[in-house]
Amino acid sequence: MDYSQFLAMKQEIGLLVVFLLVFLYDTFMPKKALKGIPAFTTVLMILATAAGFCSHALGSASHQVAFAGMYETSTVISAIKNILNVGVVIVLIQSARWAGSEFMAVRRGEFYELLLVTLFGMYLMVSARHFLVFVIGLECASLPLAAMVALEKNHYESHEAAVKYILTAVFSSAVFLMGLSFVYGLSGSLYFNRIYYALTAVEGPMLVAALAFVIAGVGFKLSLVPFHLWTADVYQGAPTSVTSYLSVISKGSAAFAFMVILCQVFGSFYSQVWEWMLYALIILTITVGNLFAIRQRNMKRFLAFSSVSQAGYIMLGIIAYNAMGVAAMMYYILVYIFSNLAAFGVIGAIENATGRLSMDDYRGLYKTNPRLSVAMMLAMFSLAGIPPFAGFFSKFFIFTSAINQGSVAIYVLVLIALINTIVSLYYYLLVVKAMFISEDECVIPAFRSSFGERLGLWITVAGILLLGLVSCFYTGLLDMTAADGFLNMYFIG
Repeated sequence: MDYSQFLAMKQEIGLLVVFLLVFLYDTFMPKKALKGIPAFTTVLMILATAAGFCSHALGSASHQVAFAGMYETSTVISAIKNILNVGVVIVLIQSARWAGSEFMAVRRGEFYELLLVTLFGMYLMVSARHFLVFVIGLECASLPLAAMVALEKNHYESHEAAVKYILTAVFSSAVFLMGLSFVYGLSGSLYFNRIYYALTAVEGPMLVAALAFVIAGVGFKLSLVPFHLWTADVYQGAPTSVTSYLSVISKGSAAFAFMVILCQVFGSFYSQVWEWMLYALIILTITVGNLFAIRQRNMKRFLAFSSVSQAGYIMLGIIAYNAMGVAAMMYYILVYIFSNLAAFGVIGAIENATGRLSMDDYRGLYKTNPRLSVAMMLAMFSLAGIPPFAGFFSKFFIFTSAINQGSVAIYVLVLIALINTIVSLYYYLLVVKAMFISEDECVIPAFRSSFGERLGLWITVAGILLLGLVSCFYTGLLDMTAADGFLNMYFIG
């Protein structure tokens, strides 16, 4: 075996180094020094993220294949990992107060170690070009999340959420593996490229069933309807820091991995089989997510169904099946990270200070906590797609990339998505109305957030504003994906 192949896995190796350092710190440092784990882990992740961006800027993130084609990296793949790293750094900064509390003293190190393991699994999902490697990454990203959901052991809701998550994860993995068995039976291989060419001559109901099982398995990670039923309960029961991680990092990695599988494995019969499957999934996901979000009063359940709807918009990048679609998806995920983490940052700060999570408690919040109210307003405006904030441009670019396909069906699909965007304006503005227009006396007193919570909100608000006003972010992603040739050969159907 040529061990030089591991050099292609620079970002994975860097993440493993971070994990080992955190593990050694947690294991061998004296008890008094363990309160420094949040800051120690955050600094290491900032360094790993900076190294990833430097490697990308210096051109060392070029296309490389390792382990007989089972692992692949390129400029696009490196960029999506860097985007995930940015989200993780923000989550770590925002969670410092919760992780540093006395309640978390015993299991503080577990939170960071489990988080890093799941991120490593997401890296593998994105870079896998063989289904065995993909399944390893999928399980590595899924199973530790159940332990993270159950970290608040004294809360019944946390236990219930963990049980629901692990049972659904196991069932979805079983469905996914059933689909893989069909794929292997049809193609005789688990390599993405070999399956792609073998399936060009295959037709019939077994192929449709195989694809349906695979979509169902990955759809669980993305909370696509009808595989979304776990989302609201798990988001509500999990600690807010874990919920924010689930809602953006896990979803972003799954979206990109989903694109890789659909394009590089099943792209040869796009128009014959899975185009209409994806149309149905997108319409159901956006519509059901919006309708259920309107009914929610708990803020974490509210953002859970909001994230379900957002997953449908992300899928429009796959429908585009071109460089613009890849760039639009990456840009949408980046904007979604800043927007959703801004909202969860406010929710977490209020929960840590008062324990309140109901939307009704936010009435008149501007009178007592104006800065938090403004941050939440900007997050809601961005998620709703109101200009000039970043969410407007992310939706604009992803709609544009889809429309470029030119078919009548895609015009109808985008029209339905636009109508749903108007519906989403209603429930996002309900939060703004409660904070700024309601004349009720606010039940949340004035309080001062921790340094980590304030820093996290400053970063996310800056991202919402800058990504909306500075066009070079999207232009750079588009130029990079066009030069990378990520989808050049994968659609012949």
